[in-house]
Amino acid sequence: MKKLFSAKYSAGAVSAAMLLIRLGAGILMMWHGYDKLIHFSTYQDQFINFLGLGKTLSLALVVFAEFFCSLFLMLGLFTRLATIPLIITMCVVLFKINKGEVFDKAENIPLFLLCFLTLLIIGPGRVSVDSLIGK
Repeated sequence: MKKLFSAKYSAGAVSAAMLLIRLGAGILMMWHGYDKLIHFSTYQDQFINFLGLGKTLSLALVVFAEFFCSLFLMLGLFTRLATIPLIITMCVVLFKINKGEVFDKAENIPLFLLCFLTLLIIGPGRVSVDSLIGK
C-alpha cells in the first residue's frame, strides 16, 4: 500500500511505461495508417493538398508517418526521429482539418499528439532497439 502512495519511481517502471506508450500509440496509429496504405487510390482523390504538395504526395507522407513511423515506434528504432513526422501529422489534423476543435469527436488526436511529444522528450526506454544499438 505504501508503494501506491509513493512519489518514488524506478528506471524499470519508466521503461515499462515508455514501452506501453510506444506499443499502444504505435499499434493504434499503424492500424489507422494501414487503411490508407491498402486503399491509397481511394483516399488519393479526397485527400487534402497540404502546402501545395499535391494530394498524392500529401497522402504518401501521411502513410509514411502513420504506418512506417508507427512501426519504427513500436520497435523502438529511431524513436525520436520517428515521432517527428507523427507530431507534424497530428498537428495538421488538429489545426488544419479539425480547426483546433479538441473536445468534439476528434479528442483522440490531441491524445496521440501528447503521446508522441512524450516519446520525443523522454525517448524509447530500455526495452527498445535504440537502447540495444546505444550499448
